[in-house]
Amino acid sequence: MTIPSDILAANAAGRIPNNVSLEYLAQSRDHSAIVGIIFMVCLTGVVMILRLYARFFLVKKVGFDDGLAVLATIIYIAFVVLSIVLIQMGSGRHIEYIQDVLSMPTVRDTEVVDFAAHIIYTTALLASRLSGLAFYYRLTAMSGKLRNTIIAAACFIFVSYLPQLFLLIFHCRPVTGLWPYDWQHEDTNYRCLSWGLVYAVNSGVSLACDVVMFTIPSILIKRLHVSVKRKIQLSLVMFPGVLVIVISCVRIWLVAEGQWTSDGSWAYNPMMCIENAEIAGTLIALAVPSLKPLFGTLFSHLSGYASGRTRTQTSKLQTQSKGIGTNNRNSRRLLSRSKIDEYEMMSSETSIAREVQGSPASLTSGTPGINVTSEINITRGKGPPNSQEEV
Repeated sequence: MTIPSDILAANAAGRIPNNVSLEYLAQSRDHSAIVGIIFMVCLTGVVMILRLYARFFLVKKVGFDDGLAVLATIIYIAFVVLSIVLIQMGSGRHIEYIQDVLSMPTVRDTEVVDFAAHIIYTTALLASRLSGLAFYYRLTAMSGKLRNTIIAAACFIFVSYLPQLFLLIFHCRPVTGLWPYDWQHEDTNYRCLSWGLVYAVNSGVSLACDVVMFTIPSILIKRLHVSVKRKIQLSLVMFPGVLVIVISCVRIWLVAEGQWTSDGSWAYNPMMCIENAEIAGTLIALAVPSLKPLFGTLFSHLSGYASGRTRTQTSKLQTQSKGIGTNNRNSRRLLSRSKIDEYEMMSSETSIAREVQGSPASLTSGTPGINVTSEINITRGKGPPNSQEEV
């Protein structure tokens, strides 16, 4: 193992105790953490580009939820930058590396950057959650009770953001961006809450917000008057948020590792990856329903291409097995059939609204609820099949 120059310099200066090996100090998970963070932000960026493409060019209608999602993505990118900076500064190395190798000004800088990064992290989660609630609000159309539930959830999430923010800002008296270690000597005598306590409380509040956030789709799906099979299909689309809840639970465990183990800083890089995954997972989970128009169009084009290739292969087989006269006759039939089979189908539209008294749905079910209406318009003609759907 190659020993980095900063460790060699610290050893030459006599700052490293004899019971700490240079190989131990040289251990690092920085590269894998940075690669993971970059992968997540790139994946989120691709999903957001696809979402905006679907909204602008297929649905041709952009909502307030799309604007909040873009804002959340911008804030998330800022958090990604600070995460990488913190990792490169050495925040995720062994605690002995931070104490014995890093200079005191560098240690202070890591604390201030961490302070700023987690304010940005908390704000990015707020914006992404509000974008999801705005999407659910748009879906519920004229269902008053559901809209009131969504408004209440938005108030809960915003009110939960305030103590998270204030705990970060006022974690020390007097107020500072520093978070001094026990062995760190400062000119000012700071009285601070422990890093782990603040982050554990914030993680618990964040988990509660995620549970509230991703419980709403289950309410929407439960009130749909559709078959069980259709509800399961919708659940697969709207429930990737379960993974976000799991990620929030993992973050609580990593915070505990970071505060209440002897080598707490070694858990910092995984925690930064999990925090990035939480924001990325929230944005991706809330963008999945908006991608349905895009994939509906793609699948319709692929279906048309596949059916065209099937007809071509059938024609070739018939050509090989029959004579020239039969070949000409089959070609004319293939051409005629292809003209008949070309069609354009508008995909189904699902709306959640208050039922009108006396409507067929209310007469058959006998209870108010949510209707799912499908409108299919088939026109025969030339032109490739395409499908558009507003979600």
